Amino acid sequence: MRKIILFLFLLIFLTTTTTHTSATDNKEQNENLQSIIIEVDGEPRKHKEYIETYHPFIKVVAVYEKIFNGLALQGSPGNLERMESLEFIKSIHSVQQYKAIDWPKPASNITPDEEKSQPYDLNTTEYTGKNVKVAVIDTGIDYEHPDLQKNYKLGYDLVDLDDDPMETIQEQGIPTSHGTHVAGIIAADGEIKGVAPDAEIYAYRALGPGGAGTSVQVLAAMEKAIEDGVDVINLSLGNTVNVPDYPTSLAVNRASELGITVVIANGNSGPGDWTVGSPATADKSLSVGASMAPKKVPFLYESLEGKAIQLIEMAGSIPWDITKAYPIVDARTQNETMSGKIVLLRRGEVPFYELAKQAEQNGAVAAIISNSEEGAFQGSLAQVQDPINIPVAAISKEDGEWIEARVKKESLYLDTEYFSQEITAAPFSSRGPVTINWNIKPDVLAPGTEILSTVPEGYEQMNGTSMAAPHIAGVVALLKEAHPDWTRDQIIGAIKTTADLLKEPEKLEPTIQGMGMVRPEQAIETPTIIYNPQLNFGKVDAYREELQFDLKIENMSDETQNYTFDIPKKQNGIYWDLPQSFTIDAKEKKTIPIELEVTTARMDEGVHQGWLTLNKDDEDYQLPYIFVNQQADQPKSAGFEFSLKGFSEDEFQYNIYITEPARRVEVDLYNPETLLFDRKLLEAEDLEAGLHEGVLSKKEAGQSGYYLAIVTVYLEDGTYESNQSILYLE
Repeated sequence: MRKIILFLFLLIFLTTTTTHTSATDNKEQNENLQSIIIEVDGEPRKHKEYIETYHPFIKVVAVYEKIFNGLALQGSPGNLERMESLEFIKSIHSVQQYKAIDWPKPASNITPDEEKSQPYDLNTTEYTGKNVKVAVIDTGIDYEHPDLQKNYKLGYDLVDLDDDPMETIQEQGIPTSHGTHVAGIIAADGEIKGVAPDAEIYAYRALGPGGAGTSVQVLAAMEKAIEDGVDVINLSLGNTVNVPDYPTSLAVNRASELGITVVIANGNSGPGDWTVGSPATADKSLSVGASMAPKKVPFLYESLEGKAIQLIEMAGSIPWDITKAYPIVDARTQNETMSGKIVLLRRGEVPFYELAKQAEQNGAVAAIISNSEEGAFQGSLAQVQDPINIPVAAISKEDGEWIEARVKKESLYLDTEYFSQEITAAPFSSRGPVTINWNIKPDVLAPGTEILSTVPEGYEQMNGTSMAAPHIAGVVALLKEAHPDWTRDQIIGAIKTTADLLKEPEKLEPTIQGMGMVRPEQAIETPTIIYNPQLNFGKVDAYREELQFDLKIENMSDETQNYTFDIPKKQNGIYWDLPQSFTIDAKEKKTIPIELEVTTARMDEGVHQGWLTLNKDDEDYQLPYIFVNQQADQPKSAGFEFSLKGFSEDEFQYNIYITEPARRVEVDLYNPETLLFDRKLLEAEDLEAGLHEGVLSKKEAGQSGYYLAIVTVYLEDGTYESNQSILYLE
């Protein structure tokens, strides 16, 4: 899969330019037409009439009224610039924010065969998604693909603003295939079979060349899909902003209120906590993490010390298939040849691909890249033109330091051993919780590694939560066909209630797996629906607090059902008050209070999560819970954006999201090669939690070029936190 925001929904340039020929003499009007979408105050249709009357050279392409108020316009840059002065248009926000969430594993010239798993393998039911409309909001779709022709019904292009949602081709920019792969997972019906091969595909191209787009394009695509009457929306896209109230997250909630099931990829920024991004952070979304199929996992082993080193194979790497011990050398101190050796590299400013390519060219048989911070990480070597031909894996910082210390003293040989790993969460799959409201995300897991599906002119295997989400969209289609009278809440509740908890051997944390692995057949046949099985008790600040969560359960069967809770294991500072037993009559829905008393001083600060067990006859339901004791270690800032202001050549605008109140925020620029301080870009004081925006002139911003931007948030308690990103000033 290819790699993997503000309630202003604003005037935004889309990414393409269309060349027209006409008999008119207005050359500027007919050349370099651009498309924009604006958000307006008041009634969009009245503003449409005004623009058509007083700005005849501007074409109103579409009107949006369901999840935001706006218009899509086309015109020359000169004519569009005049729109900026209209009072009913909100402020300008010109930045490309959304990407198709990819995690590539190139596999060229693939032909489907019986040995390769397909998306349809998940479907063990008699249903095929017949007559269910599924919207794919993505990079477009190759609707001429023989496996998709039958099921493709219609679509729209929110980049070029026309009725042709074809993927980007070479002549238009960086070509794409992501949307076609996603659509095939849902409803391919040919050499490849999707999860719901009879579902109807509605395609909306919201991401243009290279898979890039804007929040407003995504919003407009959702608006169009709702207008077309779809039942399900799949969003295998996102950003890294972990907050619940970005506009796309809010729009997801509005679409859900209209009865539409919105399925969203959780992101590929794992395995760290707090890595889920908008719009998967939406309260009412069905957010999907990626599971990894059972496999043999390699690790390095030193027998004298009994030292085992976990290997996380890089996406795009050839399999780690080493059968004997090799010497280990450190690239930082290596004076001899790397030929016939495994080389230790370090994570840093140099891309993983370049590190690995240099090791390969120097004769290494394999490469390991140690982390620059605590814990494990997942990296990518994506490079179609000149792929790496040696295995490359990530290791932890601690293991890297152990190797470094050993090779300084003596020669080190490490064997490759293997252990059998059951189905588990993929290491790249983003984790929760959501900042500010502490919701557990993802909601469920679905297959997300080595997924074979359609791409323009063929087939390809891809990895990522982008591939997991359409599996769930297909499952929703199966449930819609099986239970056409079920509501959106019943469908989502059934999927969550019947998910299979993953253990390895202990239960994976709720913020890694949500409710667990999806099981379509059990969801269709479930006699019980728990509408809100993820128990969020919020943040606890007082010395002692009594909290309550109202669990909503529906008995779908024709018989009375009896339930009991297991008594939770005693934990210091936590006391549960659970009903020992209760009954729910046939076809009855009941609210069950779950009470929790927390004594903050008797337990560690931070995120606390775990599981409660609800029993019914011979079944049990695992209910994840979460609460935050006083404070958590979530990122204090998110989503720093800096770009030229729309229609402007001498002003930049910036946006930054603060997750808790701050005394001051500074953005400093450093040389990305020497890491020497260059200048302070901006400073703001006394900021409340939420989105903050501003404008800088080019003179204030300073010299153009690439910089390492360090964003530092100084909190009210005197502590501070910094994070970094690469910034380009045009």
